[in-house]
Amino acid sequence: MFTFAAIPNGKTMKFHFLHIAAFVLALATASANPVQISSPNGKIKLRFMVDASGQAMYSVDYKEKPVVENSRLGIRLKDSVNFGKSFRIRKVDSARVNENWNPVWGEVKTIENNYKSLSITLEDNQRKPCVLKIQFRVFNDGLGFRYEFPEQPNMQHFVLAEELSHFNLTGDHKIWWMPGDFDTNEYNYFTSQISEIEKISKKRDGAIFTATPIKGAFVQTPLMVRSADGIYMNIHEAALINYPAMDLKFNTATFEAKSELANDVIGNLAYLYTPFNTPWRTLIISDDARDIVSSKLVLNLNEPSKIKDASYIKPMKYVGIWLEMHLGLSTWDMAGTQAASDAGSDGKTKNRVKHGATTENTRKYIDFAAKHGFGGVLVEGWNTGWEDWFGRWKEDVFDFVTPYPDYDVVYLNKYARSKGVNMITHHETSGAATNYDRWMDSAYRAMNKWGSPALKSGYVGRIIPRGEYHDGQWMVNHYLKAIQKAADYKIMVVAHEPVRPTGLHRTYPNFMAAEAARGQEFNFWSEGNPPEHETILPFTRLVGGPMDYTPGIFKIKKSHYYPGATEQVHTTLCKQLALYVTLYSPVQMVTDLPENYEAKPDAFQFIKDVAADWDDTKVLLAEPGDYLAIARKAKGTNNWFLGAISDENARSLNLDFSFLEKGKKYSLTIYRDAPDASWDGNPEAYVIEKKTITSKTKMPVNLARGGGAAMSIFPMP
Repeated sequence: MFTFAAIPNGKTMKFHFLHIAAFVLALATASANPVQISSPNGKIKLRFMVDASGQAMYSVDYKEKPVVENSRLGIRLKDSVNFGKSFRIRKVDSARVNENWNPVWGEVKTIENNYKSLSITLEDNQRKPCVLKIQFRVFNDGLGFRYEFPEQPNMQHFVLAEELSHFNLTGDHKIWWMPGDFDTNEYNYFTSQISEIEKISKKRDGAIFTATPIKGAFVQTPLMVRSADGIYMNIHEAALINYPAMDLKFNTATFEAKSELANDVIGNLAYLYTPFNTPWRTLIISDDARDIVSSKLVLNLNEPSKIKDASYIKPMKYVGIWLEMHLGLSTWDMAGTQAASDAGSDGKTKNRVKHGATTENTRKYIDFAAKHGFGGVLVEGWNTGWEDWFGRWKEDVFDFVTPYPDYDVVYLNKYARSKGVNMITHHETSGAATNYDRWMDSAYRAMNKWGSPALKSGYVGRIIPRGEYHDGQWMVNHYLKAIQKAADYKIMVVAHEPVRPTGLHRTYPNFMAAEAARGQEFNFWSEGNPPEHETILPFTRLVGGPMDYTPGIFKIKKSHYYPGATEQVHTTLCKQLALYVTLYSPVQMVTDLPENYEAKPDAFQFIKDVAADWDDTKVLLAEPGDYLAIARKAKGTNNWFLGAISDENARSLNLDFSFLEKGKKYSLTIYRDAPDASWDGNPEAYVIEKKTITSKTKMPVNLARGGGAAMSIFPMP
């Protein structure tokens, strides 16, 4: 057993074990003597051991209860050593870190990075002496581990054949999951026991264009878990660089999960050379679901910012020419053939002629943004090529610099700047990453010339080079290259259809947000997102980073545009308001059509008021798949905003306002569901109330089925 001294002044300190040689010799010959390390608060205990056969193992306890039983660790290389069957320990090191850092933007002003680390140097003599390190970091809310390949004479270049990381869970836990797939993460979530994964995964939504489901009991990460005795866990990864994304394969009889990585066309996983570190495998653990949502563990396992001048990086709310295409009211292409919803429920074509991205239409959105104080305007379908891209698997579709004749890109950027608004440029790659690689510099230079500081990228379609997956090593490197190169040109990036985020926005804070999950647009041309969807995302997808979910829909039912249409958003209007708080992003879209907001100016006021950057966040109430209530303090102010949402069930949540400053009065404006509101019955009915509150206030709020409540809390003079 090892002890750690306190760290003064938040400095990083490292402690090395004494008598290493004697200890290692004992450990190598006696599996009953594991290395143990605890979290700073002592609630989490990690044990590492090498058993008599030379197999590396770990286990995890939370508050003296096992949560991960003995689980295998290792790496299998192609035509080389098998790091996993003949280990012996060469060296053991430890360290203690307690420090604070300030993100460029985020949910809180200051983040604590407080952990104990354990670094095990292992030697594998199966064929020739090779060295592998396994590093653990144990935080108060979980842990991370990764494999490290130092420079060494017997290993330079190598090919990864398999990662042998296991998570041996203690029972048939309840999980929130989506099917394993290396080409899309746009499935709806399932809620089930581990034993039911393989059976339930056959019920996948068939409306996802690039779906490549993996047969069997495969799930994607982040994976949310709850044990029968009320312990919550989230399994994910951090700092995904030059490596495939991780899915998990479950043994549904033993409840053990194993890492599964995206391969290339010839079956290899990654091409690497020493020195190299894999991404961190992360476990967030608590008996309070709120801790999963508020955890900064994934962020802390990423490197500090590499951007020296971050002055151009500015959170914002934005409007855009986007929803009208998903509704079928206009098209992406000038010829009038590319709308997401070309037909209504009666099967008849509704619109084949109107191009959305025209100079005239864009001016309307710029004027609307300027009038209401929004920072950006996104325009999709502005550039040539949209007539010949969807489903073609064609390489040279877009050049990212040539506008359609009816879109004056130079004039519109200049006009927007005169109104204090930024134009957000859209680059749809159609999955042809090789083509985008060739055009990237030219496209970013054009953005600089026009004065556009922000980019939304898209990767709808099968990947080119053919044989690569969205989640494979080649594409992981491509996505990061685009972010790094955008930083060179001082451009902010919002990525759609990317690999799911793993906290890299700490290292590259110009990486503002990503989609990487099922967004709102599915409500307008598919079976849609069920009411529980937004209550699951904060426990799964958002663990890795902010999501561009596109909230703020006021016209909930598509029948408003097409009589007889059955598609709709599966929320109430007030839940749409609450999503600006519960689904975090520093770039939030004000998604609906301008005329729909102007018809409800009282409800629209919340969207105008709510911030996009924060000094503090309090998760008040949380249960995955059921409900969530979060309060956030706007950056540089004493203004708070609160969002509360429910699943398909109506419920009353008891809110405690003790997070407010003591001794002060606040003006509270509540936007809540009307008594007769529900997501499917009367979704647009709402009530607005005003109250005076203090930090002593405790108040229930009623949420409709699929409903929510949003609150503005301003200090009184």
